[in-house]
Amino acid sequence: MSPKITVMKLAIKTPFFCIFFIFFAFATTQGQPDTGKVRIIMFGAHPDDCDYGGGGTAAIFASMGYAVKFVAITNGDAGHQTQKGPELAERRYKEAQESARRLGISYDILDNHDGQLLPSLEVRMQVIKKIREWKADIVISPRPNDYHPDHRYTGVLVQDAAYMVAVPNTAPETPALKKNPLFLYFQDRFQRPNPFRPDIAVDITAFFDKKIDGLDAHVSQVYEWLPWIGHYSQLVPKNESDRKKWLKESQTVPITPEIRNSLTRWYGREHAEQTKHAEAFEICEYGIQPGDDEIRRMFPMLGHKN
Repeated sequence: MSPKITVMKLAIKTPFFCIFFIFFAFATTQGQPDTGKVRIIMFGAHPDDCDYGGGGTAAIFASMGYAVKFVAITNGDAGHQTQKGPELAERRYKEAQESARRLGISYDILDNHDGQLLPSLEVRMQVIKKIREWKADIVISPRPNDYHPDHRYTGVLVQDAAYMVAVPNTAPETPALKKNPLFLYFQDRFQRPNPFRPDIAVDITAFFDKKIDGLDAHVSQVYEWLPWIGHYSQLVPKNESDRKKWLKESQTVPITPEIRNSLTRWYGREHAEQTKHAEAFEICEYGIQPGDDEIRRMFPMLGHKN
């Protein structure tokens, strides 16, 4: 009989010990101090997805002393034209840790194969555990409609975890959250079954270089794999300083009218008109549904009320 099972049996027989055990398990498993500030966790399918969707917002939160974690649900072991398997997974892990260092966040990578992700019960439990361990107040993921199956299933997995993170009898080895977090979606361009809705827009102009710095750490992706699979490798400069400048230019995209309107709502018209770079998020129906005051509390970088 394992020590873990023995302890659990003792907990059942001894009420006082049971209370102590639950408290101890909660403290050691969660391991995160309560600072009174919201805690943010972002999920991507691969070890660069969160950087694209939320790198600027993460950098702003981190600069304000907020705890931010990126989680890649697969290890990225298929995303390259010449490397693969454990060698590629190790490379991408190191890239992710360098990105985390530059952004001032933490970065976890789950050991699931790239290109083979399914919304299984096993992976759902992994997602639930990560959200609970981080004591997340804000959870961000892709929407479950995307060109890549891993992206789609990441969205499904986080949706499937949304309600269950507060259910004590699901994955009981990791104590349930006391309340459901705010679940958000990263911005995307897909129109069906419904287009992305920018409920929250964050001005990342002052942190855009920081976002590019984080993306630049993912060398295997931004300078090798994505240009190769996208048939634009010839556009990538060979020189390091030139290619970083190229990356910045390639990631500079026009702000849509819908996102500009959202910026106006949160920052006021004058500020919104001057914003050059933004990241937007859609509120998922499965978590809490905050009002404007609560959103401003959770996203303190947003402008003051007009």
